[in-house]
Amino acid sequence: MQVPTNTFKQALKGQNPIWGCWAGFASGYATEIVASTGFDWLLIDGEHAPNTLPSILAQLQAVAPYSTAPVVRSVNQDPALIKQLLDIGAQTLMVPMVESGQQAAALVRATRYPPHGMRGVGGGVVRATRWDGVDDYLKKAHESLCLIVQVESPQGVEEIEAIAATEGVDAVFIGPADLSVGMGYPGNPTHPNVQSAIEKVIKAVLAAGKPVGILAPIEEDARRYQKLGCRFIAVGIDISLLRQGAITTVGLYKEQSAGTPSKTY
Repeated sequence: MQVPTNTFKQALKGQNPIWGCWAGFASGYATEIVASTGFDWLLIDGEHAPNTLPSILAQLQAVAPYSTAPVVRSVNQDPALIKQLLDIGAQTLMVPMVESGQQAAALVRATRYPPHGMRGVGGGVVRATRWDGVDDYLKKAHESLCLIVQVESPQGVEEIEAIAATEGVDAVFIGPADLSVGMGYPGNPTHPNVQSAIEKVIKAVLAAGKPVGILAPIEEDARRYQKLGCRFIAVGIDISLLRQGAITTVGLYKEQSAGTPSKTY
């Protein structure tokens, strides 16, 4: 048996934009529904959604039959947690709040086996090896892994060149909401100063020869970021889609505002 192909990592090597959706329900059933709709990738959110290791595993299993590629966001940079996420079969990891090249390098080491890193060996106990069914997993695992570091603070923007240049970092993802808060413009990621910082990150990552992504559920924003060079863009959030759809539907029958999509992302 071979290591499963990481279709997300493959897609990053192409030229076409890759459209994604945030999966925040922490439910294999809900995530499978979204996986069947045509998005190129799904972000299984372990940072802000009420996910646990078993619920993330259930979602990885639920989306496996579909063409949508799963990306798992960890709650933090803990190497022990990263080890567990890799062991249950996550091949693409997004790690939040990376603010230096040193932090990025430490994350690379957390995803690699010795002598290139510090990942512990689970052998036949773990899903990633298909319970020791994958030939030479210890030697080949890094080839199928994709590490995305998230830049979402003024410090991260300041250190973007070093972060993007880190060997083993495959892509950089921008977090507009946290960045806007950190810069003193809470809830306003479209503020000119925040946009200037976002453009700085995009240019630096592209100059390093790596793809850059962003969360942008408002179409106008998504199209602008695409023109600026973002390759993988999350254009939906499952929770927001359900809420807005429900508000719109009930608004057909009751005299109440149809509401507007959330711009806090």
